[in-house]
Amino acid sequence: MIIDDTLYDVVVIGSGAAGGTLAADLAEAGRRVLLLERGERLPLVDQNVGDVDLFRKQRYHPKEPWFGSDGDPFKPQMVYALGGNTKIWAAVLERLREAEFEGVAMQDGRSPEWGLRYGDLAPWYDRAEALYRVHGQAGEDPTAPPRSGAYPHEPRPMEPVLEQLHADLSRQGLRPYHLPLSWSESAADPSGDAEQFGVERALAAATPATLRSGATVEALHVDPSGRQVKGVEARIGEDRWLFQGHQVVLAAGAVNTAAILLRSAGERHPRGLANGSDQVGRNLMKPQLTALLQRASSPNSGRYSPALGLTEYYWGDKNVDYALGSIRNGGGVLQDPLFAESPPLLSLVSRLLPDPALEWLADRSITWWAMTAVLPDPENRVTVRGERIDVAYIANNREAHDRLVYRWLDTIQKTEADPATTVVQRAPIYPRGEAPLSVMGQACGTCRMGPDPATSVVNLQGRCHELENLWIADASVFPSCPAVGPGLTVIANALRVAGEVQGVLG
Repeated sequence: MIIDDTLYDVVVIGSGAAGGTLAADLAEAGRRVLLLERGERLPLVDQNVGDVDLFRKQRYHPKEPWFGSDGDPFKPQMVYALGGNTKIWAAVLERLREAEFEGVAMQDGRSPEWGLRYGDLAPWYDRAEALYRVHGQAGEDPTAPPRSGAYPHEPRPMEPVLEQLHADLSRQGLRPYHLPLSWSESAADPSGDAEQFGVERALAAATPATLRSGATVEALHVDPSGRQVKGVEARIGEDRWLFQGHQVVLAAGAVNTAAILLRSAGERHPRGLANGSDQVGRNLMKPQLTALLQRASSPNSGRYSPALGLTEYYWGDKNVDYALGSIRNGGGVLQDPLFAESPPLLSLVSRLLPDPALEWLADRSITWWAMTAVLPDPENRVTVRGERIDVAYIANNREAHDRLVYRWLDTIQKTEADPATTVVQRAPIYPRGEAPLSVMGQACGTCRMGPDPATSVVNLQGRCHELENLWIADASVFPSCPAVGPGLTVIANALRVAGEVQGVLG
């Protein structure tokens, strides 16, 4: 084993929304930061793909499979690269609603409280939006939480077909809004991500972070007391390395963060590191996602970013008083890697159609995503067997999601029946499909935060209850699952945890 003889202030594991952001904040504060990322820089040609090739190749899948509840292997949709899964997140950055921190009535029960309140994260949300250059329009979304001011930037222009749909939906009494989007100043790579707004900041700091890419962290080693992490073991190429830091921050994502802790079991922590509560790996959550295709009246580019959101049914509808979820367009069909992964019907069609026919179909479609939260379930969990990762997962809150899908189908049909609507037209069917288990980019909950060490893994500041110098900053700490993308909350919480780490370093 090769021992790096540098003692870093902070070792950060993972360079995505949490790790990249936190590393940049600490490096800019003058801390000696080591950033470990198992992937390499993603070539620009593989980013923002906008052609039929998105359907032909599994671009965003690691070589190592995970295994589902049935024992069958699957390759998760996961990007191991600088910036992590933010390379394919579509850059939609929304805040959680106030009630989601306090517990929400759902079909199968009530979601748990976070221990934090919206006000605890509000200033960090402001800062996250500024760092990630979020473009949006305050006051449009009827469910949005209060803000201290406008978005940092004006909303991005919508594709013409979406501008017209905005007006068509408004005539139905709905309140569609501009999705808040992270947008860079780079013409070559305009969609914002954690490489641009995290990793690059960290490397450009006055005390630049040290980056080791291609570094797969395999275990954390503790001192004889079992109270401090003394070494981070990583595989780089054919070699094994040991790195040391005063503080260690895990930000490898909900599945891999839990797997690292479970693989770090030892005499002092026989069930896995930081797992005295037996909560590491449990309560895996990922929102239910269904894609729906609507027929356009005339061709569009098929290549544009998501832009239009609706929360009309976020808290329920006229028939039920439990939360249903959110709706947003998926962007152009040829530029939506999540869509390319998900709908079984189009996946089959895409394998049979020649490229021109597939492009013709995509250019005459509008994609919608329906998203519904799920409840934590201790039996939905991540476990490990050697190098193998097992994911046991059964979604709950299913009826609420089905209701959301059918409410939206009813809405788009009413919109199409309006004589003033010209950009979409009635169709005999609306192809749809649920995102499969492999779509893990919005997973959360496997290392939940809370004040009680018996029922949580980290405290409300993000530090592991059982270890003095180990922190977790990614979505694995979420006690519940939001019905909007978790990206902005991950960034805001990472900034908050960075402040806590700073305070401990003194």
